[in-house]
Amino acid sequence: MRIRKILSSFLILFTLGIGMTIAGDGIQPTYKSSEKAYYLTAAQASFVRPGLNVEIQKVEFTPPNVNVTFRISDDKDQGLDRLGIETPGELSLSFYIARIKPGDTQYTNYRTTIQSSTITGKSTTVAGADAGGTYSAPLGNGVYRYTFGTKLPSDFEVNATHTVGITAERDLTGFGLKIYLKNALMNFVPSGAPVTQVREVVSTAACNQCHDPLGAHHNADRQEVGLCILCHQPQSTDADTGNTIDFKVFIHKLHNGVNLPSVKAGKPYQIIRVSGGVNYVYDFSTLTWPQDIRNCTTCHQKASQADNYKTNPSRVACGSCHDDVDFATGENHVGGVQVDDSKCSTCHPADGQEFDLSVSGAHTIPNFSKQLKGMNVEITGITGTSPGSKPTVTFTAKDNAGNPINVSKGMDSLSLRLAGPSTDYVWNVSEDARSATPTSTGYSYTFKGAANAIPANAKGTYSVSAEFYKDGVPLKGPLLGQSFTAEQTGFNPIRFFSVDGSAVQNRRMVVDVNVKCNSCHKQLAGHHGNRLDTSYCVTCHNPATTDNPDGSRSAGFKVPAGIAPTSINFRFMIHRIHSGEELSRDYTVYRTRGVFNFNEVKFPGDRRNCEKCHVNDSYKLPLSTSMAKTKAPREFFSPLGATASACLGCHDREDAAAHAFLMTSPFGESCTVCHGEGADFAVTKVHAH
Repeated sequence: MRIRKILSSFLILFTLGIGMTIAGDGIQPTYKSSEKAYYLTAAQASFVRPGLNVEIQKVEFTPPNVNVTFRISDDKDQGLDRLGIETPGELSLSFYIARIKPGDTQYTNYRTTIQSSTITGKSTTVAGADAGGTYSAPLGNGVYRYTFGTKLPSDFEVNATHTVGITAERDLTGFGLKIYLKNALMNFVPSGAPVTQVREVVSTAACNQCHDPLGAHHNADRQEVGLCILCHQPQSTDADTGNTIDFKVFIHKLHNGVNLPSVKAGKPYQIIRVSGGVNYVYDFSTLTWPQDIRNCTTCHQKASQADNYKTNPSRVACGSCHDDVDFATGENHVGGVQVDDSKCSTCHPADGQEFDLSVSGAHTIPNFSKQLKGMNVEITGITGTSPGSKPTVTFTAKDNAGNPINVSKGMDSLSLRLAGPSTDYVWNVSEDARSATPTSTGYSYTFKGAANAIPANAKGTYSVSAEFYKDGVPLKGPLLGQSFTAEQTGFNPIRFFSVDGSAVQNRRMVVDVNVKCNSCHKQLAGHHGNRLDTSYCVTCHNPATTDNPDGSRSAGFKVPAGIAPTSINFRFMIHRIHSGEELSRDYTVYRTRGVFNFNEVKFPGDRRNCEKCHVNDSYKLPLSTSMAKTKAPREFFSPLGATASACLGCHDREDAAAHAFLMTSPFGESCTVCHGEGADFAVTKVHAH
């Protein structure tokens, strides 16, 4: 009763904003502004005690019983009451136990259940959490002892590696915070021998390059790969579809999604789970991994057995992506019938040459081949930069060894692009520069187009940049008859210059393509694959640009009647793309090269975490007043102010647009009054989690 009364008072204070932390007012130094606990006063934090940590202290085997002693604590390492009576927030805990016998490479879970399908009528085995266990009396300071309900078999392997896992949830949503999640694992050998047999093929750290963080099942409480594989192993099969949920198969398939041969042939890849008598269908057939699936090392890294994918190839693992191969009959397998995995590495050793039958060689991505000599363009100077002038650009083109490239013969495309102003681009033009004049140091090119002079009213800083590529570069493979081609390109150079004698002002950096974008995309590459730098992307994807830049939206295809052009301004478009399936309205871009719908995009993280993509606090308000309004005819109003164009990218509902419209005047936006840093509804505060 006491906790309930305090909770009621706390919620009133929290809702009214009374006692919210301000600078110097008891702020918790361990929290970021992206965390809700950051906004608690010292008194509130002392009562609520945010956070959750779980530590397995000891596992005891007293056959047939297994006991685990563990401790639960808050962020200040103070013990918690698992029932939520002495400390706020009831805890939900689940326990797992599995083992790997000597010589095995996969876990076997001690607890399995039989699941029957209401669709097929068939039954399958599924590994899962313990059931029927009991707790001893609290041991003090957050320490508890749990006895598994699952009993050990009489012949359990005392010399096998055993793993005990715990998932824990602490619900503090009633205090304006979140459900805190934590996993804990302990490996040990019951006989007391050292742990030598483990399974660590991928790491949670590798997954969290994209996932933010990794999370699955109830409240996304399975967050560690080491915990996932205690159940997701060969024991477990989905009764409704017959699909195995063995981790190495399941993860390969769902990340390959739309590109699976079986999916292309018309068979969806689904897992169906039953809860409360309801079938929940998880269809992974539309998933598209944001890079080439042959980038095996994106996932297989930061783990003690990260090379397992190539040192221990197997029919099950390889057949998960190549699921049109039938090893039992030899269909679509050049090596014919394979009854076991013993001969896999005979034809498929770990490493070899590019494009050979080795695992690494067979996964060679042509555009990243070591045979490519490289292509680098550097802009060395620009003259004739006054308003109304047609500039002359000097540049070099070289391969990675520093050898010059003949741009007229060695490139299929080389475009120089003028854009400005750098405060927020609204004008850009480009020309094919392969006819550039050779000089003693490189090349020189003067813009020629009648409309391609720097605008007569130009002020401030403009930029010149380049995009380039060579298609069909031949590559050799070591096997008879092998031939491959690649597109060779390079990073987009950009050089800023003043058009009026004022100080040069480089465009602000909002995202870092190498540190942020490429943590998921490996190498971000738009259009023909030669737009690699977001600093270059924004020269075209600017506030003045829609998907109808030249009136040719109907060229090659018919745009549905009544569809107005949409903004492809970078800050609007990227938010829309990454919101994908969470959008409330259609987001389709119509271009002469095709129709692109992004409503099936599944972002693998929490979109509230703005820092996942942004750098330099660029998502915080206020934004620069020099930023241009965004032309957006398909939205509820147009043009959009700078802030509205960013926020309405994710918040695409009519009520959000109406709110932004009401806060917009002909001369500016008032968004910072409520959403600026330090305000009651600051961007960081409303996105905190």
